[in-house]
Amino acid sequence: MWQGHLLEIHTTAAARQAMQAHPQARLIAGKGIEGDRYALDSGTYSPFPDIREVTLIEIETIEALARDHGIHLATDKHRRNLTTRAVPLNHLVGKRFWVGSVLLEGGRLNTPCKYLDLITGQTVCDLMQHRSGLNCKIVLGGQIGLGDIIRPQATA
Repeated sequence: MWQGHLLEIHTTAAARQAMQAHPQARLIAGKGIEGDRYALDSGTYSPFPDIREVTLIEIETIEALARDHGIHLATDKHRRNLTTRAVPLNHLVGKRFWVGSVLLEGGRLNTPCKYLDLITGQTVCDLMQHRSGLNCKIVLGGQIGLGDIIRPQATA
């Protein structure tokens, strides 16, 4: 069984605005992260129905971009809410897992978009195919904070 950690929390109030880092955040079930664009229905993809109350990305993806391609992508530039370590996001589609005391359910793998290339000034979109994170639903809301343990929901 795996166990990971929450490294960073980022939100932004509207599409195309800079992401802001937070030491903690409140996740609202069925809505999103308090103050974030998708909770406020002001995200680029808000008009399109999908599970994206909170988005996650693995720090290992960011590290691989630097190691394998010499691309240094700051964690406030990847446009995902939560940055994780040692969490197998691609395997969590349709599965429930805990971030601290908050229960999430993996919706679908995130698709990288060319906007990422635009804001970074680098060609990262194609390199992040199948490694661009996970869109999730918030099943049980609450407060999360940096360093929280991320673990699978126990199955009966």
